[in-house]
Amino acid sequence: MDFLFKVLLASALSLPLAACSQPAANAPAKPQAEAAVPVVRLNGALPDFTALVEREGAAVVNISTTQKVQERGVPFPQFRDLPEDDPFFEFFKRFMPQQPQDGRPREYETHSLGSGFIISADGYILTNAHVVEKADEVVVRLTDKREFKAKVIGADRRTDVALLKIEAKGLPAVNLGDPNQMKVGEWVVAIGSPYGFENSVTAGIVSAKGRALPGDNFVSFIQTDVAVNPGNSGGPLFNLHGEVVGVNSQIYSRTGGYMGLSFAIPIDVAMDIVGQLKGSGKVSRGRLGIQIQEVSPELAASFGLKEAQGALVAMIEKGSPAEKAGMQPGDVILKFEGKPVPNSSELPRMVGSTKPGSKTRVEVWRNRATKELSITLAEWDDEKVASAKAEPQVEKANKLGLSLAEISAEDKRKLGLESGLLVEMVSGAAEKAGLRRGDIVLALGGEKVATIDQFAKLLEQQKQNKNIALLIRRGERLLFVPVKLGE
Repeated sequence: MDFLFKVLLASALSLPLAACSQPAANAPAKPQAEAAVPVVRLNGALPDFTALVEREGAAVVNISTTQKVQERGVPFPQFRDLPEDDPFFEFFKRFMPQQPQDGRPREYETHSLGSGFIISADGYILTNAHVVEKADEVVVRLTDKREFKAKVIGADRRTDVALLKIEAKGLPAVNLGDPNQMKVGEWVVAIGSPYGFENSVTAGIVSAKGRALPGDNFVSFIQTDVAVNPGNSGGPLFNLHGEVVGVNSQIYSRTGGYMGLSFAIPIDVAMDIVGQLKGSGKVSRGRLGIQIQEVSPELAASFGLKEAQGALVAMIEKGSPAEKAGMQPGDVILKFEGKPVPNSSELPRMVGSTKPGSKTRVEVWRNRATKELSITLAEWDDEKVASAKAEPQVEKANKLGLSLAEISAEDKRKLGLESGLLVEMVSGAAEKAGLRRGDIVLALGGEKVATIDQFAKLLEQQKQNKNIALLIRRGERLLFVPVKLGE
């Protein structure tokens, strides 16, 4: 008789005794514990994804790309990224055959793999822009082993969405869902080709919605813990109804592999891009012509806002739609086209999804009151702001802990400034707030500053233990920094 059987037998034998035992006649009755209400309800088992995979798997494709690269002769083509000051460079130079360096360009091919999915039976395929970027040839492989050369209809790097077309008909296509109806914690499934392993299926849950990632101003990502690895890029993210709710795009990793954080582009965002790519081959976005930053609780207090919300306008481009409409640095954008702006990361998406030339209503917070502006959007494009350095004279530190210096007219012209004071040294409250040497203070409490005397007078007007908003220029960026007077 094994140990497990003995334990079960002992338990079974003890049950009648426990059931027959009665409390003493004078013993007080014990209160019964309340039954715990289950938070998660399961219908007998964990989710079964087999039907979903069987029905939708055929619409998921493998994408392989080829790029031809020309490069002049290098000593060790198999280690072309090895710097000459690396100790191994000398080793390879002595013991490995070298490629002749005659100055003639050598041509070689690079290959990459990704995923995609069919969105219409006539051969339109959705994937990531980075999967097909700079590719000379794109080949789509279906689950039935058929291969097609694909044409890139268009790609948008800002959202990482690309649209492909293959010459085929009657193809299986996915069903699209509504990512806005998803809830954090619900199950989702990814199908793709991680590391070239075609039609691999992984599952997990929605970890968060509306994630903003550095450098991705136009996408509010879905975060999941679904295992996504190189090669999954461009593949679909399904809900339990078998509907695509996202396009797997990025992972957070310190190793290059899956670490529990993966991000998908909401399918409604991707399909909006697809519509523009199919129509014109490019994407047009609205532009206000401003630089913005997050509204911290300290900044909100300094502007008289009850809550830290909206997008704080740090800079306005000359000749931009915002300038023409009368927007000012220090305005806090609270609503765009009647919709609340909860934080600064949401505004670029709201503006970018609006057609250039549209007349929009923008509600701003200015001088402790709301004001509505009517702005006709321009078309979004990349802008570069020139920067330079000045060599000013140093002034004694003020009670904020700032040693400021005035900037000469010539240096202001070079910097493209109308006013401003250079931060030469930082200590005290200013240092605690994050100001740095080399910052240029443009305004205090919404008032432009051009001289040290002017700054000192404005500072004397401020109340102790209150946050003062300083508008500063740091390199190519403009931002507001709250400094608490009296610390």
